[in-house]
Amino acid sequence: MVRITEDLLRKRAEHNNCEIFTLEEVSLHQSEIERIELLDKFCRDLKIIYLQSNLIPKIENVGRLKNLEYLNLALNNITRIENLEGCESLKKLDLTVNFVGELTSIVSLKGNYNLRELYLTGNPCTDYEGYREYVIATLTQLRSLDGTEVEKSERILAMQEYQSIEVKIHQQERDYLVKKEKEKKNTEQEKENKEVQKQKDEELKQARGDNWYTDIPGENKSTKSEEDDEAAEKRFWEEKVEYTPESRLELHRHIEEKRKEKENRDKSRLDDVKHKRVLRYFSNDDRPLNINQGRWDFHLEDDVDNNMFILDFPCYRHIDTSLMDVDVQPNYVRVTVKDKVFQLALSEEVNPDSSSAKRSQTTGHLLVTMPKMKQILKPPKKIQNKPVRKENTSENEEKRVKHEKLEVDSTAGSEMDFSSIVNSKTTVSSTKHQESNVHQKEISEDFIDDPDVPPLM
Repeated sequence: MVRITEDLLRKRAEHNNCEIFTLEEVSLHQSEIERIELLDKFCRDLKIIYLQSNLIPKIENVGRLKNLEYLNLALNNITRIENLEGCESLKKLDLTVNFVGELTSIVSLKGNYNLRELYLTGNPCTDYEGYREYVIATLTQLRSLDGTEVEKSERILAMQEYQSIEVKIHQQERDYLVKKEKEKKNTEQEKENKEVQKQKDEELKQARGDNWYTDIPGENKSTKSEEDDEAAEKRFWEEKVEYTPESRLELHRHIEEKRKEKENRDKSRLDDVKHKRVLRYFSNDDRPLNINQGRWDFHLEDDVDNNMFILDFPCYRHIDTSLMDVDVQPNYVRVTVKDKVFQLALSEEVNPDSSSAKRSQTTGHLLVTMPKMKQILKPPKKIQNKPVRKENTSENEEKRVKHEKLEVDSTAGSEMDFSSIVNSKTTVSSTKHQESNVHQKEISEDFIDDPDVPPLM
């Protein structure tokens, strides 16, 4: 049973900063509530209350809510309308799909002058002959009944035939209450018979002991018990019962009981698994074991040149690094990702202090570098001189000769003839070129030097 408490009201008052004393609207639907309580003490300013889809059998503890305008009690176990006289501001009352059989109980709503809408669809009283006319004539302040607008002509006709309709309603109501009383007694008797039969079956099981479960070869006790439970569950759901407040409450309690049994069964199985399967990290002789709970496709590389182990661990790409833990020890490496363990034994000892773990920003892989403890000394590499090719010897000599400086006799002094350095052919050609230029520059006889004429470019 779920009860309305101060903590529950504060949780449902998040939109009001969890303040319940100034709360104007509260939603408590589908909460398995079986009683209305504390609302008129803690939430005196309520205007709207949602209590649909619960197990409430009676309207109570709302009479002091003077500002209440809308009350939704659809899909509950209410059998009569009562305790709403003090709700002066009530404008809308929703009692859809309940068990209101006492239609005459609507007389208690005569004092709610502001009541404009009333919903009684799905209640037994709606099957009475003259139901709509009786409600319209009794509650003259209504503007709408079951979602249908009340017309003036309809109300006038209903009030004219009110006395005869009232007699019929009273008679049908008495017949309904007698019928429900018989059904209630039959239901209680059937329930007692089921309890007696269930107790006899339990006694029979205890008397037979293990033979009750081992009559069939190859059948164990747990399997037989599960089959019996499945058969009983099937019978419960196939059984035809009347739709009454009692059957609805019994159905709810049955579902709650099965849910708790499943939770206890799952918890016990989980405890058994924890006790049976204890994760071992080391063998009896303290050797590290290889563990891969997440079934990761890892890669371990033995880098001989750099004298280290490199572990490429493909963890989830989008997992947060805070959910990962890396532990490097001399003879093993362990990576824990969200309570799943990966442990790998190493063939050589490594140096944990010099090890490092980095994560790729693109793939998300974890790269663990572990230098080995045992250092390997290697001789230094000899630098070999490249042999000179014989075919290029003559070319190198020629280049060397070309780049040698000319040796000049210091005794020659100024008597040295530099004209011999230039080729004679070149000298002749240059001389001819100079003579031709001089010939071209000679001034003709007819040339007139006119200062007004601009020079030729």
